[in-house]
Amino acid sequence: MNVQVLGDDLTFPPVEHAGEHGLLAVGGDLSPARLLAAYEHGTFPWFMEDDPILWWSPEKRAILPLNKLRIHKSLRNELNRKRYQVSMDKAFKDVIVGCQQAPRDGHGTWITEEVVDAYVALHELGVAHSVEVWQEDDLVGGLYGVSLGRMFFGESMFSSSPNASKVALVNLIQWMKDRGFGPLDCQIMNDHLASLGAESWSRTQFQTIMQTMLHAGPTIRGPWSFNTTST
Repeated sequence: MNVQVLGDDLTFPPVEHAGEHGLLAVGGDLSPARLLAAYEHGTFPWFMEDDPILWWSPEKRAILPLNKLRIHKSLRNELNRKRYQVSMDKAFKDVIVGCQQAPRDGHGTWITEEVVDAYVALHELGVAHSVEVWQEDDLVGGLYGVSLGRMFFGESMFSSSPNASKVALVNLIQWMKDRGFGPLDCQIMNDHLASLGAESWSRTQFQTIMQTMLHAGPTIRGPWSFNTTST
């Protein structure tokens, strides 16, 4: 397989050219312009610290339809306890650092300092967003991702207190439902996502719905809050 090496322009090869495991291209940078071009193309970066920048468009995509979220008994009990407070875009960098530092079974993290800086730059442009979960004044969980049009491309979540990241997800999905968003892109399937209701969609299915939702409404630029209205 010949993987395309990206040049100075922002063009990505057709997603159908991705290899067996979804690798589409190598190189380039993590500038805001390139990252936005990637998301609009259905592509995302994922690489370890010693790797070149790798861009992916997997044949099977983890997607969470908003009406398929599974709220199990333990999570429902957690929501009813109301011991957490939830906010949006109040501590974006702290959330991404929380995701960076989350235990990963000894495999390290792909969220390098370069990645942190890149997504903080997107946040400052109003297109990357976080949901924070607090216990009193302590940040105990959250998630972050990128939003364009009526799509939300989830990147990572973390939790240092029981069910905190799931509480963030429940609140984000309700917010998205209220504003006519399409399904939540979760990128790569795992058992945790499957337990929450995520499905494996083909690349073609994902690209079709993504293109529809990118044009379903203008991008709601941040900062977001639970009072943010669609535009």
